[in-house]
Parts: sequence; C-alpha cells; structure tokens
Amino acid sequence: MNFEKEVKQRWGKTEAYAEFETKTKDYSKERFADINSGLENIFCAFAELMQTGAEPSSTEAQALVKKLQNYITENYYTCTDEILAGLGQMYVADERFKSNIDKYAIGTAEFASQAISIYTK
Repeated sequence: MNFEKEVKQRWGKTEAYAEFETKTKDYSKERFADINSGLENIFCAFAELMQTGAEPSSTEAQALVKKLQNYITENYYTCTDEILAGLGQMYVADERFKSNIDKYAIGTAEFASQAISIYTK
C-alpha cells in the first residue's frame, strides 16, 4: 500500500485529515517541496541540538517542539498536543519515519520523540 492510501485509510475520517485536504488542496508541487524542506530543517535542528549533548527536556529542545507543532498547524492541520504526542510516538515506532528522521544523525527520531513526550505531558 502506498503512503497516501495508508494515511487516508488510517486518518481519512478525522477532522485533522479533512483540514489537511482543505488547506493543501491548492498547494503546488513546489509549495509542498518548500513545506517539506521547512520540516526537514526542523528535524535537522533537532539533530544538531542532540549532537551538542542537550537533553530532550532542555529549553532549546522544547522550543523546537513548539516550532514543529506551529509549523504543522500553519502548513497542514491543527496539531493539538494529542496529535503531536501521537506523531512523536510514530517517529520511533514506524521504521519509515525513524529512518527518514535519523538521516540527520542516528538517534534524532528518539531525541525528538522524547522531547515531544515531555512537551505534551
């Protein structure tokens, strides 16, 4: 199953998915590429922060989580704390997400997931 079909099957009946479809329906390929690049920049920042020895609970890591949440809300759908917590879990539980995030540095997915868990408690 391709990723788009899987997403629609898992979350297609949610308010967040409906909002995503409405918000992104007029996005061009270039717009999606720009948005995805911005998301990659946030995960790159998580990797850089992790490599400095910062803790997921640090002020800087928590600020990055807030930036991630705001970015998702601005560009995709309203990212509530509950949704964000689920994303954080998926970043380490789903190997596709984990390997994609860990391309910045091994352990980035786990670091971001822990930071998100702290933020959403």
